[in-house]
Amino acid sequence: MKIGVVYPQIELGGDPEAVRRIGRATEDLGFDHLLAYDHVLGAVHEGRQPALTGPYTERDPFHDPFVMFAYLAGMTQRIEFVTGVIILPQRQTALVARQAADLDLLSGGRFRLGVGVGWNHVEYEALGQDFKTRGAREEEQIGLMRRLWTEPIVDFTGRFDRVDRASALPHPTRSVPVWLGGFGPVAFARAARIGDGFIFGGRQPAALEAWDAIRKQVAEAGRSVDDFGGEWALGGNKGPDDIAAKVETWTKAGGTHASVVTMGLGLDSTEAHIDYLGRVATALGR
Repeated sequence: MKIGVVYPQIELGGDPEAVRRIGRATEDLGFDHLLAYDHVLGAVHEGRQPALTGPYTERDPFHDPFVMFAYLAGMTQRIEFVTGVIILPQRQTALVARQAADLDLLSGGRFRLGVGVGWNHVEYEALGQDFKTRGAREEEQIGLMRRLWTEPIVDFTGRFDRVDRASALPHPTRSVPVWLGGFGPVAFARAARIGDGFIFGGRQPAALEAWDAIRKQVAEAGRSVDDFGGEWALGGNKGPDDIAAKVETWTKAGGTHASVVTMGLGLDSTEAHIDYLGRVATALGR
């Protein structure tokens, strides 16, 4: 089981020193990876039609994961970096492919690209993309990025993108792993068809049920269940021993990765987050 940390960025006020300290502590405490959420913009919820249903507002700060991970890759040696998740359909496909390839190259193969479709239509409009077609676009984007990472010349005409006999060099040393995230049967089915793994959030019973359903779909698609990863971003306010118990349950269910969420626990400083992670590491035998 690979166990990582979710960067608690909405509680650290965009402090660059916090980025450095949390990144270094993740490695020093024996965790395997650092996972970061993605939002380009935070939007005011009041007076929206359709309503914004997600948990973040204009008051929540977010660092760009590609920039933050490139910074941390230069001061770490071992930990993996995971986007959990990049809102892929609101971004340009070729640009994400280039950024992901470079981050994987410059970190020494320590990057895993988690992608999802998001919920914030304000971001989509600001970035010039269509919110209504985001699911179909994500699926096309994943296939195109994999071609850009591996083929010398790509000639592609799709519903959303056109690449006219072009290359994206340098290639990464491998096709960057693409894990999907989200909620509901459509996201699960898409991951079973084309993903390398799935990133879950939410409560454990729902994650366990969804994990079982996805693995069945992976097998039905003729793909290797053993090669398909499952990560759960787990939290809760019952303390480190509860986290360790949840990790044990996830491991028994066949989960391959987990990330510890420290947001929402009333921790009021970078030091408090690191101290809590240290206690979790001890409970996990790290």
